[in-house]
Amino acid sequence: MKTRDKIILASLELFNERGERNVTTNHIAAHLAISPGNLYYHFRNKSDIIYEIFLEYEKLVNYYLQIPDDRPLTLEDMMFYLESVFDGLWSYRFFHRDLEFLLDSDERLREDYRKFTSRCLDAIGQIFNGLADGGVIEAQPPELRSAMSLNVWLVVTNWMAFLKTAHGSDLSDQPSIHKLKQGIYQVLTLELPYLMPEYRETVLALRDKYRPELPETRSSRLLTSE
Repeated sequence: MKTRDKIILASLELFNERGERNVTTNHIAAHLAISPGNLYYHFRNKSDIIYEIFLEYEKLVNYYLQIPDDRPLTLEDMMFYLESVFDGLWSYRFFHRDLEFLLDSDERLREDYRKFTSRCLDAIGQIFNGLADGGVIEAQPPELRSAMSLNVWLVVTNWMAFLKTAHGSDLSDQPSIHKLKQGIYQVLTLELPYLMPEYRETVLALRDKYRPELPETRSSRLLTSE
């Protein structure tokens, strides 16, 4: 493996484990047992490394969201998309954990992420169209399809932040792909009203596999105490 690729992989590992702001280029070089000068030969600074990691993440998501053009989509396709997107989110979890800071710090990354978001929203809309063609969900007017696509995107990209704030946990210290994939429960909940009747029970059973461990609310405490 080329040194440049090793730097990208090591940086991703360290960013995921410790958080991007807690890792310097010196940490990365030491982790790889190379000199800082060797690292700077390949990347001018940490921002360049983060940008290259984003490009790898972008390629992965684009691959996952490919839509077959020779057949309608099935329920199995829908679950594949959800599992794959959350797998990718886990593999690059530092990015969404520190997204606002990273975008504020790099104008190039901010502009490319905006375009990436637009493409992902379009792909989600195409997935909904394909599922409608396959008889899995009801056909939706364009305005509703766009709103649903945005809601799914918001759940996917913000679920990690919710876990961190609602549970008071730090996913860099206690990583759990199981907790992250509980976001699938929320996406399936969004889609329930639009499922064709013959798929409802199956999806309810699938959804239950991802039921999140939500923090106890005041109302639930009152019900328990009664």
